[in-house]
Amino acid sequence: MLRARRILAIGAVVAASVALTACQAAPEPGDGGDVAADECVRMVTNSGGLEDRSFNQSTWEGLQQAEDEFGVTARALVSTGETDLVPNVEQAAASGCSLVVTVGWELAEATTAQAAAHPELAFAIVDETVDAPNVKPVVFDTAQASFLAGYLAAGVSKTGVVATFGGGNQPPVTLFMDGFVDGVAAYNEAHGTSVRALGWNKEAQDGSFTGDFEDVNKGRVLTDGFIDQGADVILPVAGQVGEGAAAAAVGRAGVSIIWVDSDGFETLSAEFRPILLTSVLKNTQQAMVEIVGDVLDGSFTNEPYVGTLENGGVEIAPFHDLASLVSPELEGEIEGLRQRIIAGDLVVESPSSP
Repeated sequence: MLRARRILAIGAVVAASVALTACQAAPEPGDGGDVAADECVRMVTNSGGLEDRSFNQSTWEGLQQAEDEFGVTARALVSTGETDLVPNVEQAAASGCSLVVTVGWELAEATTAQAAAHPELAFAIVDETVDAPNVKPVVFDTAQASFLAGYLAAGVSKTGVVATFGGGNQPPVTLFMDGFVDGVAAYNEAHGTSVRALGWNKEAQDGSFTGDFEDVNKGRVLTDGFIDQGADVILPVAGQVGEGAAAAAVGRAGVSIIWVDSDGFETLSAEFRPILLTSVLKNTQQAMVEIVGDVLDGSFTNEPYVGTLENGGVEIAPFHDLASLVSPELEGEIEGLRQRIIAGDLVVESPSSP
């Protein structure tokens, strides 16, 4: 159940000081003279890098959209390892830009420290919660969308076995997994079936994890094990490790993958398109555009942005090349569930819900 709590808004004095400050050279004549053209944003990635096909990439895409819409200048500081995290956030805070965006739980401590050291700046942290007067958490109730994905997986499975795994046992990961297994359970209840979901025990809050988000081979090995147990639809929640799951599926007939964060059909290598059933989406792009706009007009607050089905912050992607697997009846059931969740008639609950 969505439990985002309202934190006290930043006071008027701080909000006024949070307007983006100049950190780039003055715009060249003839560029339109946009009032925000010499104002800037700094983003710090986690160790997944800028092109992680996940929320680093989608956050950056959102800031690029904000460049187009508002005329600000966005720059990214890419962390290649743990030792880069603190220095990169320090550099971003010292840049002269008054909005600093950090991505991932690994950056929570550094974000907290720099927010305290720079109370005049606005910070946003993606996929993590930091409780500070000038930090806006950007989080997503992905359980809502992964519930639909779990229902879909159960509905298209030919073997009666599906699976999920994570990169680490952390709330942003297990939130997907909770929704997925609940969706499978809902399909079983509606249809009198007994589709099994491997890899996650919601009650115990424990399951299958690779221990990192970068070692593709670990994803392949774990997925091969699931396929050997009969799983024919698999949801990896493990960043780049998920590409190993996709590689395993390509080599095994009748197996499909559900991607997360971005539309894998658009972001992954074309070789994986034939096995991508759908993706559980986080619309980080929309959140970034909104936050930059709020900073520019002085309405920035530390109230969390929570992406839901209702506000379009989460969703499932089109079925693309595997649309033929999804009957009109099943698609109609999924749409009905979406509308029930939006209306509040169906609450998808998780201990990790934002």
